[in-house]
Amino acid sequence: GGCGQFFEGTAEQMHANLTQILGTLPKDTKVFCGHEYTVRNLKFALKVEPENEMVKEKLAWARQRDDDDLPTVPSTLQEEFLYNPFLRVTEEPVQRFTGRTDPVEVLRTLRSERDNFKKPKERPNPQAMLAFDWGLFGPFLEKK
Repeated sequence: GGCGQFFEGTAEQMHANLTQILGTLPKDTKVFCGHEYTVRNLKFALKVEPENEMVKEKLAWARQRDDDDLPTVPSTLQEEFLYNPFLRVTEEPVQRFTGRTDPVEVLRTLRSERDNFKKPKERPNPQAMLAFDWGLFGPFLEKK
């Protein structure tokens, strides 16, 4: 549901990578992300395309997987082209969100917006909450 930051590259390079390299692979190519940001990325995708039913469905699925402590990878290129805004830079709703029509400028604006997208509220780790409930952290929390 996302794409990497432009630390050492440019929007032009990322666009070429996404369209000329990834975009030409078979649609059933499996995509594995380097970090588990799927829920956060899909929350951003929903901000970009609030009417996109595929984003809504994938976000609900990803939240359930996250709740069950299961991975959300892999996906396929075919799926990503339905809900990943970074692969949808020529789609009218994505362009409307960015106020741009040039695909590279749409990508640049999306990445900037994603970089500034607020972090979701952090949920406590379920295992840590159980440890607190069972008093396992008590000895570490007592003042000496």
